[in-house]
Amino acid sequence: MKLTIERAALLRALAHVQSVVERRNTIPILSNLLMRGEKGEISLAATDMDIEIVETVPAEIQRAGTTTVPAHTLYDIVRKLRDGSQIQLETDGVKGTLTLRSGRSTFTLATLPSEDFPALSGGELPHRFQVAADELRRLVDRSRFAISTEETRYYLNGIYFHAAQAGDLPVLRAVATDGHRLARVEMPLPEGAKGMPGVIVPRKTVNELRKLIDEVGAPVAIGVSEAKIRFSFEGATLTSKLIDGSFPEYERVIPAHNDKVMDVPRQPFFEAVDRVSTITSDKARAVKLHIAPKGLVLSATSADTGTAQEEVEVTYSAAPIEIGFNARYLLDILQQIEGDDARFAMADAGSPTLVQDSQDASALYVLMPMRV
Repeated sequence: MKLTIERAALLRALAHVQSVVERRNTIPILSNLLMRGEKGEISLAATDMDIEIVETVPAEIQRAGTTTVPAHTLYDIVRKLRDGSQIQLETDGVKGTLTLRSGRSTFTLATLPSEDFPALSGGELPHRFQVAADELRRLVDRSRFAISTEETRYYLNGIYFHAAQAGDLPVLRAVATDGHRLARVEMPLPEGAKGMPGVIVPRKTVNELRKLIDEVGAPVAIGVSEAKIRFSFEGATLTSKLIDGSFPEYERVIPAHNDKVMDVPRQPFFEAVDRVSTITSDKARAVKLHIAPKGLVLSATSADTGTAQEEVEVTYSAAPIEIGFNARYLLDILQQIEGDDARFAMADAGSPTLVQDSQDASALYVLMPMRV
């Protein structure tokens, strides 16, 4: 293989594919990326056996060929080359090396046989549909903060995508929960998604997907089977195994009869929670909300630091209530609300609280209170 490529194009593709490769690998070939040059383009592929990403960029191919090279090393080299420079890549099949030349710089990297590189992208994906990049970004951003990091409940370590009904409207839903808070976001069901199985997309895949969404404007093609999901972009494809488990019946924890409703200006409330929680030093970061028709008083207490209190104007007409929340969880949810006002529907100090954008019913959040 021999080819020439512009640095910026190669660097952008390498930035995507190398992030899939684990830094420590017991299987040497998994530390490498698969590089294939042919027909005026170079494709780069990387996998950790659970996720595979393939990205294709234009290149001037002098001699077609395939090889594998250390992913992180190649990325670091290209990252440190001069902006706007041209890069020449050439393999030596006898020596088993790849030589990179750019300006006065020359690097020679050891390669491994491309035949040893594992393939993840095979298999049928019977359910196929498209989602606008902005809609997919919204589903991911508004739910991924609630993904659990607790490995024992592995079935919570991702976003649950599934087809559902919202009244008479079929919707595509994204749900994530860690047991303390829950996010449920939905959009009209895309054509072709009806009958798709409910799938749990792993946290690492979600994070890689989010990076790719930022760089596309065209709709994202999605293929789903019982075991895999594939996201296809312009010039890039992300394929992932799914979490093999059953997502809990999340509808059970979404309260339907909370009668104490508070509308609060989102930004002033966010800033007040952030300020008051500064006083807390423990992991829980508990803040207390005293809510009454005359207004909301936030307070926090720390045995080591002191106390903090702040008042916020709200719209509220029910009986007064005192309820406590983890400040970080509260801030995470408030960050997802794009409208001017957040609506809190509460039952009592020990029951789940429902949080929504006052102007947008397509996303809802459930937050468990704390004893304070």
